[in-house]
Amino acid sequence: MHATSQFKPGIAIHGGAGTLLRSAISGEEEQLYLAALNQILRAAEHILSLGGSAVDAVTEAVRLLEDCPLFNAGKGAVFTSAATHEMDAAIMDGAALKAGAVACVSRIRNPVLAARAVMDNSPHVLLVGGGAELFAQAQGLQMADADYFYTEARYAQWKNAQQASSILLDHDAAARQEKSPVEPVIPVMPAPIDPDNKFGTVGAVALDRHGNLAAATSTGGMTNKMQGRVGDTPMLGAGCYANNRTAAMSATGTGESFMRSLALHDISAQMEYTLCSLQQAAENVVMHKLPLYEGRGGVIAIDALGNISMPFNTEGMYRGFMHVGAQPVCLIYG
Repeated sequence: MHATSQFKPGIAIHGGAGTLLRSAISGEEEQLYLAALNQILRAAEHILSLGGSAVDAVTEAVRLLEDCPLFNAGKGAVFTSAATHEMDAAIMDGAALKAGAVACVSRIRNPVLAARAVMDNSPHVLLVGGGAELFAQAQGLQMADADYFYTEARYAQWKNAQQASSILLDHDAAARQEKSPVEPVIPVMPAPIDPDNKFGTVGAVALDRHGNLAAATSTGGMTNKMQGRVGDTPMLGAGCYANNRTAAMSATGTGESFMRSLALHDISAQMEYTLCSLQQAAENVVMHKLPLYEGRGGVIAIDALGNISMPFNTEGMYRGFMHVGAQPVCLIYG
């Protein structure tokens, strides 16, 4: 617990990182992404401004990101190799290191709400597949048929990936239509970040007025991924982590690399054991250590004083931050 004058409550969110494709988009298309980030930031900041918890703020931010088809989570989730959806989510409360996660779920409308229910209402940390869905139903969470998660853009991206016999990392595959002689079945809306080189996870981190930190992460995974593949998103210390002694963090990128390096726990450990700043630790991991594991992507983080860091080793990352009472800042490019 901190004196209120010593720290700045705030929220940061992300919608994935990757290679920029500025030539393929209009200013209007770019504004769609920035407007979505802005709206979601304001909704989460409103919770914090009323004295709400960091856990509630990140839950709401990620729920809204899941409901936005621009991003690869919930409604915008990508297709597996079997033309299904398998989604993962996690949430962590930095006060007591409580956490909840779900993986390989296909019928839960908002996986982050299921992760929150696992944390709050079960003795477990991670539930998967059918068991996670039964638990979510028992908790009264809204379920959805496959048609809810279907979007024409994601289906086109899956068809492109199938035709190219490839797996496209963590978002859409729209740029494939420019690089492949095979025409997509359905045209795909251009995006500011090249969808062929895009790591599509969504996440949020927050510090509340009580001095508590929280993080949440959600994803649809990789376009054309094998059924049963689980990435870093529901893995604590890899894709999602919060500890009041250090920081709250959410990752987006090559999931296997974040898992192998326990990237977020590494940042926290550096802060705790060497007393370096959040910015120093996050930059060290993202810019220097992750590349040793062929890791590409980025991290959003907020520490116990409200300092925010958002390093990425790709050309861009959908991201935004807002301290309570201040104006939101939303960015895509480096």
